Amino acid sequence: MRVLVTGGAGYIGSHMVKRLLQSNIDVTILDDMSAGVVNEQHSAFLIRGRTDDVLLLKKIFTMARYDAVIHFAGSTSVSESVVSPEKYFYNNFTASLALLNTAVECGVKKFIFSSTAAIFGSPIYIPINESHPSSPINAYGESKLMLEWALKRFEVAHGVRWVSLRYFNAAGADPQGELGEQHEPETHLIPLALRATYSADQNLTIYGTDYDTPDGTCIRDYVHVCDLCEAHILSLDHLIRGGSSQSYNLGNGEGYSVLDIIRTVENVTGQLAHVKYGPRRPGDPSRLVADSSKIREELGWKPLYDLDAIISHAWAWECRGI
Repeated sequence: MRVLVTGGAGYIGSHMVKRLLQSNIDVTILDDMSAGVVNEQHSAFLIRGRTDDVLLLKKIFTMARYDAVIHFAGSTSVSESVVSPEKYFYNNFTASLALLNTAVECGVKKFIFSSTAAIFGSPIYIPINESHPSSPINAYGESKLMLEWALKRFEVAHGVRWVSLRYFNAAGADPQGELGEQHEPETHLIPLALRATYSADQNLTIYGTDYDTPDGTCIRDYVHVCDLCEAHILSLDHLIRGGSSQSYNLGNGEGYSVLDIIRTVENVTGQLAHVKYGPRRPGDPSRLVADSSKIREELGWKPLYDLDAIISHAWAWECRGI
């Protein structure tokens, strides 16, 4: 089996590549390296380029036969999408549509899409299942939802079969310590909270303490990056075996507030985090918690790592650079 992984040098993508290689699946990475990091284990499989480069895509798809595309490439910051929506509609929809269309033209009709819980917007009920209305409140969620719509139309018109995986909050690091989060700048809560425990000049800003939650801070559902990779492996197997197109929510089903995360970080590291307070960020719902029962029941997915493990693995990775 051979798979093209777009964004395979990024945080989740690099973990996915490692997992695919462990399953003896041939991998080609396509990444423009705008946010990716060259990993020695994966560099031999890396092609530098963008998903809107149709000529490059055609070369890739004609040089070898691909069974599927796993699509991670895109822009991921909710706050940035509020001030730069044009970037998100282009990178997450227009460029992704070019990838999808070229793959279909070249006969690759199995597609696994890295979607997001942001497609749901402010939830009407918790936990959020796949039937929850989609009403995104930022360009990030809108751009991802637009590609989900495109996948449905491509299935009708061209026979594409797809799985859309709606992540809640990806977190953690490779338990073997080979991979972890390396964003520049870093925007994710857990690595920022970890850094705030050992670097006096890196205060963690808590954005908003007046949300309608028990402690006033946002609540999110954190799922280990390796558990996400297992969901992709199961989805790939599902499509290869002829399974139908599906959307699945991916989370632990547990909600943790920003203050919960900080307390767990302090327990794991044994150090206090330096925090400060700021106003709410636009586009942030107060609660996002997943109902992942559909993928558990249909594909047998079961997350292995709880919040303590997520933060412990992230801390072990962070300690490499201290």
